[in-house]
Amino acid sequence: MENSIAQLTDKLLASYQEVGAINHLDGQNLPSKRVIVRITQELLCLLFPGFFEERPLRADEVRTVTARRLRSVATALEREVYRSLVYMPPPEYPKKSLRQAARSITLGLLESLPRLREILRTDIEAAYNGDPAALSREEVILAYPFVETIAVQRLAHELYLAKVPLIPRMMTEWAHSRSGMDLHPGAQIGTHFFVDHCTGTVVGETAIIGNHVKMYQGVGLVARSLAAGQALKGQKRHPTIEDHVTIYAGATIMGGDTVVGAGSTIGANVFLTTSVPPRSLVIQKDANIRVMPKGERTRHEPDIQI
Repeated sequence: MENSIAQLTDKLLASYQEVGAINHLDGQNLPSKRVIVRITQELLCLLFPGFFEERPLRADEVRTVTARRLRSVATALEREVYRSLVYMPPPEYPKKSLRQAARSITLGLLESLPRLREILRTDIEAAYNGDPAALSREEVILAYPFVETIAVQRLAHELYLAKVPLIPRMMTEWAHSRSGMDLHPGAQIGTHFFVDHCTGTVVGETAIIGNHVKMYQGVGLVARSLAAGQALKGQKRHPTIEDHVTIYAGATIMGGDTVVGAGSTIGANVFLTTSVPPRSLVIQKDANIRVMPKGERTRHEPDIQI
């Protein structure tokens, strides 16, 4: 067994050398995925005290627990932000002041928590008012995967705006893996946002979503074409959804110049690549469904041509 382990070690080391995809050894390491997950979980506890705890939170310990958690997040996040800035320093931050920038960015995120809580309150209200199956606002926070995902996106968006590389996407992809909903940290999302069921929904980096927008599972706000690859970086590639729009399941809306006007409704499975004016109803016109008694169904041999 020991000889086999030694041989496997040699093969893995050779792979590290040839293929890459190994963290920066003997230098400045990249942010830790596990640490970022822990930080994200702690931030969720700060946003929703008592809802993400492993044990009940008593009223007389809220101040102590909150202060301890803030200190823990501040220390860990500042270190990970610094690693990210060293990896890919934004032009806004001189290389000599990256540690100070990391501290400033960390404090900025923590200072945004009360404001983010206010916005998330509108999301929870939209979910409760928009879903007759919701028993209470507490159930929405506890049981709806949408709440965790949009909370993480709103946190990550703050770091995205601060030009922090890596970490915002690490945060939202962790949420993506848990809910099946992919909200890019760069997307601009207004208040009273709700995605019912949420699995399979994708919102791209440059999408702009107004206030009081409701979407369902499988909706895609995506780019029209990515054939140009990195040449498209920085361009608006994803659609704009104005206020009070409803988008039903499976709809795909494409393109950076596509605007869905305020008050519109996009029907299920619509494939939209052009703008529509306010208060439009967009539906699939040519979908044919036939209903018949099962006994009338005739069996046909499949017509397969190769």
